[in-house]
Amino acid sequence: MSTELPKTFDPAEIEARWYTHWENVGLFRPERPNAEPYTIVNPPPNVTGSLHIGHALDNTLQDIMIRYERLRGKDALWVVGTDHAGIATQMVVERQLEAKQDKRTNYSREDFVAKVWEWKEESGGTITRQLRRLGCSMDWSREQFTMDEHFSNAVLKTFVDLYNDGLIYRDKRLVNWDPKLKTAISDLEVETQDVKGSFWHFKYPLEDGVTLADGRDYIEVATTRPETMLADMAVAVHPDDERYKSVVGKHVVLPITGRCVPIVADEHADPELGSGAVKITPGHDFNDFEVGKRAGFKPAEMLNMLDAEANVCQTADGLVPEEFLGLHRFKRDGVDGARELVVQRLKESGHLIPHIAKTKKGEEQELDAEPRTIATPFGDRGGVVIEPWLTDQWYVDAETLAKKPIEAVKNGDVEIVPKAWEKTFFNWMENIQPWCVSRQLWWGHRIPAWYDGNGKAYVALSEAEAQAQAGEGAALTRDDDVLDTWFSSALWPSATLGWPEQTDLVAKHYPNDLLISGFDILFFWDARMLMMGQYNTGKNPWPKLYLHGLVRAADGAKMSKSKGNVVDPLGLIDQYGADALRFFMAAMESQGRDIKMDDKRIEGYRNFATKLWNATRFCQSNGIGASSSIAAPKASHAVNRWIIGEVVETKEALDAALAELRFDAAANTIYHFVWDRFCDWYLELIKGQIDEETKVVAGWTLDQIFVMLHPFMPFITEELWSKQGERANHPLITASWVDPQAEVDPAAKAEIDWLIALTGAVRTAKNELGIAPGAKLEAFCPAPGELAKSVVEANAAAIERLARLTPIHFAEAPDGAAMQVAAGEDAFVIPLEGIIDIAAEKARLEKALEASAKEAKSLEGRLSNANFVERAKPEAVEKARADHAHHTAEVARLEAALARLG
Repeated sequence: MSTELPKTFDPAEIEARWYTHWENVGLFRPERPNAEPYTIVNPPPNVTGSLHIGHALDNTLQDIMIRYERLRGKDALWVVGTDHAGIATQMVVERQLEAKQDKRTNYSREDFVAKVWEWKEESGGTITRQLRRLGCSMDWSREQFTMDEHFSNAVLKTFVDLYNDGLIYRDKRLVNWDPKLKTAISDLEVETQDVKGSFWHFKYPLEDGVTLADGRDYIEVATTRPETMLADMAVAVHPDDERYKSVVGKHVVLPITGRCVPIVADEHADPELGSGAVKITPGHDFNDFEVGKRAGFKPAEMLNMLDAEANVCQTADGLVPEEFLGLHRFKRDGVDGARELVVQRLKESGHLIPHIAKTKKGEEQELDAEPRTIATPFGDRGGVVIEPWLTDQWYVDAETLAKKPIEAVKNGDVEIVPKAWEKTFFNWMENIQPWCVSRQLWWGHRIPAWYDGNGKAYVALSEAEAQAQAGEGAALTRDDDVLDTWFSSALWPSATLGWPEQTDLVAKHYPNDLLISGFDILFFWDARMLMMGQYNTGKNPWPKLYLHGLVRAADGAKMSKSKGNVVDPLGLIDQYGADALRFFMAAMESQGRDIKMDDKRIEGYRNFATKLWNATRFCQSNGIGASSSIAAPKASHAVNRWIIGEVVETKEALDAALAELRFDAAANTIYHFVWDRFCDWYLELIKGQIDEETKVVAGWTLDQIFVMLHPFMPFITEELWSKQGERANHPLITASWVDPQAEVDPAAKAEIDWLIALTGAVRTAKNELGIAPGAKLEAFCPAPGELAKSVVEANAAAIERLARLTPIHFAEAPDGAAMQVAAGEDAFVIPLEGIIDIAAEKARLEKALEASAKEAKSLEGRLSNANFVERAKPEAVEKARADHAHHTAEVARLEAALARLG
C-alpha cells in the first residue's frame, strides 16, 4: 500500500530525515563481502575547511558514481576523511591564542600540539557535517584523518624507505618562503596578484680599465627588487649579444657593497629586453638560482641577505653595510626598509638611472623609476609577499619517482579524462623539479631524522633506531620540521585502507577504481599519488583519473572573496534543496569545460523535482503503487509496450554515459525521460484508461525512474520510493539497478511516437497562429500511410483529447485557408475558415516577422563588429548574442506560421 504524499514537496524535512536514517542504519556500506568491489576516495578537505562550491561539484560527481555502483550490487566503498592541513590548522589555533593575548611560543611543542588536537576534536568537523547536507553517501564508520596513528605510521615508513633508497635527501635550495608564517610553502599555496610597483635602472661599474664597445664604463641593469642587489653575485648577458662579448669573464664592482662579481654568458638574459643585462641574485630568485648553478656557484656558496622574517642580515662575505642590517625588506609602518635605502644610496652615489616620463601636458619629467604593474607572489595563508629564500630543506627525488607514472599514462594503464589533460601532465612530469617536503611548523608529521653534534642525520622510524645507528653515547637532536601535507595525502588511496599492513581492505579495495578531482590539483595531489602508489605498492592507485573544471560566477569570472562573487552551496541547498543543486552540477559538468553558476537553472531543477513529486501523487490518486518485480511486466497496450521500451533505451543510454563519465549526458538522459516521455506524454496518454495492466506498468516505470534518478537526486527519490509501497527492508539506496529484461517494441514505438509527433505539431501550429489550445479542429489526411490509419483507428479518443482533432478524414480537404501539420510521413490539412481571421492573422505575423528580422540584422551587425565584441562588457556581448539567437528563432517561427496559412 502506498502512503499518500503531502501536496507540497519540502526538501529540507526530507533531506534531514533520510540522511540520518541512511547513516544510522549503515546503508552507505551494506555488508556485501562477496560482491565485486568498487572504491573511490575523496580528496580530503582541510580539517579547518567549510564546504565551498568546488567541493559541492567534486563530491556530487563522486556520490553519483558511488550510488550508481552500489545500486549495481557492488561492495561500494567511498573512503572519507580530512587532511590535517599543517599551515591552515596551526594558523587557526595561533589566532585563537592571539585573541587571548597568548602565543604559541609560550608553550612547549608538545603542549601546543595538544591544543591543536583539542581544537580538532571540538571544531574540526564542520566540513564533514556539510558534506552530509549535500547527500554524500560516504562510509563514515571508517572516517580517516591524516594524523591518525595508523596513517602516521604509513607516512614515517614511506619517508624512511625513500631515504634508504636515496630518493629523499637534504639539500640547500631556493624555496617559497612565507616571512609571516616563517615556513616554506608549496607552489599551490602561492597566489599571484598584480601589484603597482616600480622598475629601477642602475649603473653597475665595470672593473678598472674595462669598458664596453660604446665606451661606457658601466653595465645598465634593471630590477623590480632593488634590495636584492645586496646579495648579487653576477651579471648575466646573452652569449650572442655583441654589445657584451668583450666583457664576458670580466667583473663589475657593485655599488654599496663593493663586491666584485663576474659577467657571465647565459641564455636567460634576453637581448631584446631592456639593456640585455640581468643582475643575478642566486639566493633570492628562482631563475637566478639556475643561472648561478650554471655559472659554477654551489648552493652552499650562494649569498643570503634576509633572515626568516625578511629582515636584512649579513651575507657570508660580510659586505653588507651596517646601516642595512635589521631593516625589513620593504617599507613598514611608515619606516623605510632596505628597498628604499638601497634606492636612496644609489641615487646619492650617481648609480641610479632616472626614468624620463611625459606628463599629461606632454612635458618631460624625471622619475626615480618607471611605474609598472608587477605580478607578485603572495602566500595564500600569511597574506604577505613570498620571498625566494635559500635554506636547507628535505627533498624528494621527484624525477625518479615520476618515471613509472609517466609510463603508466603513456601505455594506457592509467587513463586521464578528459584526454586533453595528458599533454599538461607529461609536460610537468617530464620537467619535474625536486619536491621540497619539509615545513617549519609544529603541527604535522615530524620528520623522522635525528642529528649528532656534527650535523650528520640519522633517519629512522624511532629515536631508538636512530640512536642504534649513531652508536651509544652520541647525543642526538630531532629535526624540528614537519612534512608537507601533500606528502602524507599522497598515501591516501592505500594508507586509508590500512597500508602498510596487508589488511583485507587493502587486498580488496586497493587499487581504487576511480579518482575524481579538480584539475588544479593534478600535480600537487594526483600525480604524487601515482608516484607514491607505484613506489610503495608497485601498483597504480587507480586506473582512471577524472578531472573536472572550476565552478565560475555567472559572468564566467573566477570566484574569489576579494571580488565578492563567491557562492555558498549551503545557501543554495537552503533555497532549492540538495537534489536540485546536485542535478545542476551533474547537468552542467561537461568534460573539459568550466561551470557557470546559474540560479535559474538550479530553480529549474527544483521544479523538475516538484514535477516528479506531482506525477507520483497523480499515480497514487489513480491506484498506481510500487512494483513487485525488477523485470518489466507483460503488456498488451501499445502505450505500455512503448514506455517499457523507453525505459530500456534510457537505461542503456545512462549506462553508456556513466561508463564514459559524461555526467551532463547522463543527467540530461534521465531528465528528458522523466519530464518529456513519462510526465508529459505517458501520463497524458493513459488518462481515462488506467486499467490493471496500466497500473502495473506505470508503477514499474515509476520505480525505474526512482532507481535511475537516485544517484543524482537521492533524497526525493528515496522519499517517493518509500511512499509508493511497504519496503521497510528494501530502501532505494540499496535497491537493484534497472534490469528490464525486455526489448524495444518497434511497432509500439512507431505508433506512440507518431501520435506524439501529431499532437506536438498541432499544438505548435495553434500556438503560432494564436488559436486557443482547447479548440477542437477538423482534420484531413488525403494520402494516409498504413501507420496513420492504424494509429488513428486505435487512438481516436486519445487524439481528440490530446491533439484536439476530431473528426479526422482520410480524404482531400475542402478549398480555403488551412494550416498544414505533419506526423512522420503523413501530412494533415486543417481548415481555418471561421476559426481565425486569416487576413488579420497574416498581417499580425508579417508585422512581427518584419520587426524580428530587423532586430536580428541589427544585432548581427553589432556582433560582427570586432570593436564591440572586444571592448564591450562581457555581459553586454552575452546579452546581444542571446537576443540575436532569440530573434533569429522568431524569424524562423513566424515564417513557418505564414507558410501554414498558404
